[in-house]
Amino acid sequence: MKKKRFLSLIVVAAIGASLLGCGNSASSASVAEGSDEIKASSAGEVIELTNVSYDPTRELYAAYNEVFAKHYQEEFGQTVEVTQSHGGSGKQALEVANGLEADVVTLALEGDVQVVADAGLIDDGFTAEFDVDSSPYTSTIVFLVRSGNPKKIYDWNDLTRKDVGVITPNPKTSGGAMWNYLAAWYYFEQAGQNDSQILDSIKQLYSNVVVLDSGARGATTSFVENKQGDVLIAWENEAFLSLKEYPGEYEIVVPSVSILCQPTVAVVDEVAKKHGTEDVAKEYLSYLYSDEAQQIEAENYYRPSTKSIYDKYVSSTDSNTITEVPADGKWINDNITLTDINHFGGWTKARADHFADGANFDRIYEQ
Repeated sequence: MKKKRFLSLIVVAAIGASLLGCGNSASSASVAEGSDEIKASSAGEVIELTNVSYDPTRELYAAYNEVFAKHYQEEFGQTVEVTQSHGGSGKQALEVANGLEADVVTLALEGDVQVVADAGLIDDGFTAEFDVDSSPYTSTIVFLVRSGNPKKIYDWNDLTRKDVGVITPNPKTSGGAMWNYLAAWYYFEQAGQNDSQILDSIKQLYSNVVVLDSGARGATTSFVENKQGDVLIAWENEAFLSLKEYPGEYEIVVPSVSILCQPTVAVVDEVAKKHGTEDVAKEYLSYLYSDEAQQIEAENYYRPSTKSIYDKYVSSTDSNTITEVPADGKWINDNITLTDINHFGGWTKARADHFADGANFDRIYEQ
């Protein structure tokens, strides 16, 4: 995306070796166990919190972190500085599992958080720690095409045409890419194809992929800035950000079916204990459900979990083509049939069937 977007994203320390030591040691020493003791920490002390997230949440957390810092100062009288890390969700999960010290993770899917849990860093039951399966906002998968939709791309079957160049990230490193793949699978399944036929259709779709980037933001850059391909399979929020930043150059096409994407948040319990940030980490994720935060999520084109706020953003249009960000702010298109991960047996089964080494994705992409 444009340089101006990235220049305003991460205001705090650079990501890299410094993240491995994130968390304030003085904070760790001064905060005793229990939710009330955090108020007793020394005045003026800065609490450092690291949030490891996935690619398209850059703008969301740039806005949210400011609001949360203000909330925490007013509620507890302490200053919080949040360091952000962004990348392909699968890659981010592996980084945390292998030693990147995150106090919280806000990843693209439950399965990536499970990778961190399997490394012994997150306690069991993390999906029940916060409301709505620890998913404060949702999204879905749409298409971004060039203005006028020159290739006449309207649904998933159009992505299998030989004259269509597709941009999508790699399911091996990107959580969003897994959602893309599963949404396509569901479409062909709903079209009446059996598993063998679906694999053939998915294989044809991926044979049209021009660039298989490691993350969703990289895929957006390939399509929007580098002008590669005819269609980007995108997170809904990424597509709307492109409409906003490049008015008149792109259109969103909402396919007939897609998938309800549930990004999952969790406290990285072992790291938070080490840093003495357990209370602030829980508050950081809990506040994502506040009306103030839900409004920010909607303004950043994520679907809020609070129904009253969600309803404020639902469009009344019947069209599945969106040529500009609606002036009235009502951007949510409910004219779509959504499945969810339960249709695929949950993330453990979905990973084993489709994304593990030697599973369906490897079979169709490496042939």
